[in-house]
Amino acid sequence: MKTFFLSLLVFLLPLGSIHQTLGQKVSQHVVTVAGSEANQPNEVSVAINPQNPDNIVVVSMQRAFANGSPGITNYAYVTHDGGNNWKQVPHPNPDRRTQGDDAVVFSSDGTAYHSYISFTQLRADRPLNAANGIFATRSSNGGDTWSDPVPVVDHINTVEPFEDKPWITVDRQSASDHKGNVYVSWTRFDRYGSSAPSDSTQILFSRSTDGARNFLMPYDISDHGGNALDSSNTVEGAVPAVGPDGTIYVGWAGPRGIVVDRSTDGGLSFGKDIKVADNPGGWDMHVDGINRTNGLPVTAVDVSSSTHRGSVYINWVDQRHGDPDVYLAYSRDQGQTWSDPVRVNQDAIGNGKAQFFSWMSVDPATGHIYIAYYDRSGLPGTKTRLTLARSTDGGESFKEFSIDQEAFETRNDIFFGDYLGIDAYRDKVVVGYQYFSGPEELSVATAIFKF
Repeated sequence: MKTFFLSLLVFLLPLGSIHQTLGQKVSQHVVTVAGSEANQPNEVSVAINPQNPDNIVVVSMQRAFANGSPGITNYAYVTHDGGNNWKQVPHPNPDRRTQGDDAVVFSSDGTAYHSYISFTQLRADRPLNAANGIFATRSSNGGDTWSDPVPVVDHINTVEPFEDKPWITVDRQSASDHKGNVYVSWTRFDRYGSSAPSDSTQILFSRSTDGARNFLMPYDISDHGGNALDSSNTVEGAVPAVGPDGTIYVGWAGPRGIVVDRSTDGGLSFGKDIKVADNPGGWDMHVDGINRTNGLPVTAVDVSSSTHRGSVYINWVDQRHGDPDVYLAYSRDQGQTWSDPVRVNQDAIGNGKAQFFSWMSVDPATGHIYIAYYDRSGLPGTKTRLTLARSTDGGESFKEFSIDQEAFETRNDIFFGDYLGIDAYRDKVVVGYQYFSGPEELSVATAIFKF
């Protein structure tokens, strides 16, 4: 497979700049990895290679043009030197489908896996060339080249049902009987955007036992579905996570609030949905200057040897105090019972300033929790910056660290994406995010912290 590499190195700040919060000095390094040469990149996911933490892969979608025909395709941005130099690797898109909802993860042996949706003519009344599905590809050389994509699920000549918002993970646990399994969970729409009571959404799950070369038939793991409107009463946000013993956890949001389900047999079956928390205002929310905003949940598990080993965490955004705030709930008994929500952002309650698009990583070596989010506290209008929050006590409390990205204005006539990305390993933290680098231009940057 041929790939095209575009080397780029754009420093926003010098390597090793020092940021201080609450008396703690933390080195921080911010670099643009997809700038003016990219075309409105967004929806960023990040993974650190546990075999070589200097190898980091960031994925996103961006607009692309093939023989004059516009489309949206996937890109990987790869570094092998800890974030100093990056190269851009476009993924093949032979069918010229629209691609997006990128996610990337590394296995314990250093294999990278990248999942995404792929569709065409979703909203056409009488599509001539309809298709939709979810695909995965793998890289054994740290993201430099990628295998041909493999369907997790694919529908030819139809966009119904529609597969959306997938996320991928790998069982990396030495004590697990299912180590190496690759898991994907997502939302299935009977008919996307339909208001008909007969059309619903469910959470689906599939697994691969051969390194994402083949995926087994997907099945519904949600006890209660939602509507098909792609709004707060739709079930979405299905991010899978694996515990120390191989138990799989999948949380999501919908008409019942935040719920979680789990599998103890490597994804062969799941139990009953368990209520985690209410979700006041719903996950579909308005933020000025952003054309659409969600507070969908992220699930993670502490697999370290810390005192909180095995704790399950779910992070989301809701409006219980009148404006969007970031929350976390934790379970110390494998998801059976849950704490009250902990407010992560530290600004004044109910001050009208939004925090949004949060994403979480739990360091597999230390158990420390890291949550990154866009933040408008202390800023006027739609001016936006980024914040990293850190907990070293199992989610009981958080400290915030400003990401040294210059605050930027947003605009609601340019699609900003639905999420940012973060990963952590041995207290090295990489945040990947899109930002407005000009009045009409999006770029992708990484902020790399070392605690």
